[in-house]
Amino acid sequence: MSSPPRPSFWLDQVSAAPRREPLVGRHEADVCIVGAGFTGLWTAYELKRSAPELQVVVLEARHVGFGASGRNGGWVLGEVSGSPEAWRRRGGAEAPRRMLQAIHATVGEIGQAVQREGIDCDWRQGGALSVAQNATQLARLEADLAAERVWAGSESARQLLDGAEVQARINVDGARGGLFMPYCARVQPAKLVVGLAAAAERAGVVIHEASPVADVVPRLVRTPAGFVSARNVVLACEGYTANLPRHHRWLLPLNSSMIVTEPLSPEIWEGLRWQGAETLRDGSHAYTYAQRTADGRIAIGGRGVPYRFGSKTDREGPVPAETVQELHRRLAGLFPALAEIGLERAWHGVLGVSRDWCPWVKFDRASGVGFAGGYAGEGVAASNLAARTLRDLILERDSPLADLPWVGTQPRAWEPEPLRYLGARGIYALYRKADHQEELTDQPARLAAVADRIAGR
Repeated sequence: MSSPPRPSFWLDQVSAAPRREPLVGRHEADVCIVGAGFTGLWTAYELKRSAPELQVVVLEARHVGFGASGRNGGWVLGEVSGSPEAWRRRGGAEAPRRMLQAIHATVGEIGQAVQREGIDCDWRQGGALSVAQNATQLARLEADLAAERVWAGSESARQLLDGAEVQARINVDGARGGLFMPYCARVQPAKLVVGLAAAAERAGVVIHEASPVADVVPRLVRTPAGFVSARNVVLACEGYTANLPRHHRWLLPLNSSMIVTEPLSPEIWEGLRWQGAETLRDGSHAYTYAQRTADGRIAIGGRGVPYRFGSKTDREGPVPAETVQELHRRLAGLFPALAEIGLERAWHGVLGVSRDWCPWVKFDRASGVGFAGGYAGEGVAASNLAARTLRDLILERDSPLADLPWVGTQPRAWEPEPLRYLGARGIYALYRKADHQEELTDQPARLAAVADRIAGR
């Protein structure tokens, strides 16, 4: 009998599977971390680097990188989700700028860790390019940049490009202009998370795979075959937080789907250009995101079916054919020469979204319970910043990270079903309709603003 397919093309490339012993029996630790994705592993790694005497245990339900960390678009992006207005509500007038400073610096922090630990993850910092293919999209990018320059001042790193400048970088069909931001690196995310796990273990972290957590209470974490008694517990489950009974409505597990092409010929790459390894995002409301992989493919993703009733998180089955076709059409819309290109693989996964679309970090010293998540699809870099923030909170460091606006500012819970389902599905239906209207009229669609208000953005 053949084994089931792995959850993503990225995980295929590292032959991901449970390799570490499950938790059995009674254990004690200074810190027990639930989840062996980027947030959990970065937190474990940073704690052991700063305080080697700590006993740090990580529990993972399946295997390292099984969730979003092994399925995402591979953007180490120097941005955090959430509108400037939402960040101001959390931390005052300077909150957006402070978060921008911190996340810009995080890209370099991760690059240094990759080099220090010798992690082979196809790292290349080529920046991020958002491209407009019509006048409405271009006007939206211009307005976003103008607004950012008001609140970010000299911290704003994005540059406006005209159509010819975009096409000199990446030959996007009909490009009218774009925004380039240098703080972004392309990676193969499964290689990064597997390399990070190995680095954490070299530092003395103990990782147990095939150890699903049944319950978390202050200072105690239970699995079916054992438990960990720990002074501090960190929940690092991102979208899978919805599976914890006491935290079911903290985050909305949104779906994102990806496809990856067969390797492209040198002749095709010559026509596409794309020599700088920039990550690519289109200018639509229901946007797609892409990268040129190190082995000469294009991986492109988007929302597909955005949400499943009851916040279900299982995404190991086949991607709906309609979603695959939609992503392939979008790829051809960017690069017409790829209309008939073969696809190697399709996959999907979940990402966690908070009610105000801003991630948050918290640590309650009385109970010893910490949390980080809600990255809304921008977590490859933000998880590292969150981990270093948690490190300083747990170690009681008086640091700038421990004082960032996302600390201790937990948003309200998502609505109960069926409101949660109707809202999530309705929001993305409105975004798609808005994109269709803008393609037909080349005028801004009011439906997008309605969707933003419903979403709480």
